[in-house]
Amino acid sequence: MDYDKLKGVIEGLLFISGDEGIDAKEISEITQVSEDEIIDLIEDMKADFRRAGRGIQIVEVAKAYQLTTLPEHAEYFERLASSPSQSTLSQAALETLAIIAYKQPLTRTEIEEIRGVKCEKALNTLISKHLIREAGRAEGIGRPILYATTKDFLEHFGLRELSDLPPPPVNLDIEEARLEASALFGKAEETRND
Repeated sequence: MDYDKLKGVIEGLLFISGDEGIDAKEISEITQVSEDEIIDLIEDMKADFRRAGRGIQIVEVAKAYQLTTLPEHAEYFERLASSPSQSTLSQAALETLAIIAYKQPLTRTEIEEIRGVKCEKALNTLISKHLIREAGRAEGIGRPILYATTKDFLEHFGLRELSDLPPPPVNLDIEEARLEASALFGKAEETRND
């Protein structure tokens, strides 16, 4: 594999590994390239990103590499985060929001059991947009946080109260449920942004 293609593969692995990052050993196992060569390539990629004036960088945190934004661009990201009406919800956020709307209050673990994937980023997005809130703590080990929708959720989707939600789909597989959630909340999201 040529170096440019390998750099592209590494960049993709860093992207999909998200906040958790990925260590050089794991990249080495996936690409079947020596760990030392992977580290050299990552250092070369860091320099490439700087030379090209890219908006992202590669950093090493706790021996794992991850893609991050540049600190000097933070003011722009803060503007995006503080204008929730200007950004739409991702598919993951819509699915998470639908689960919370119909089954609230519930914990992150309960949401993840229903979705079948992690939802921490979606929860953070929904909290930052004031669509969900912490609604107390569940009984049990660790007393996990319970999540519920907010008044802003009702306003955002044009609902008078939670009972105005359409009935949830019955006996759908997870893919059908995702499509239903996207259709239900996606239409309201589009209407709000028009």
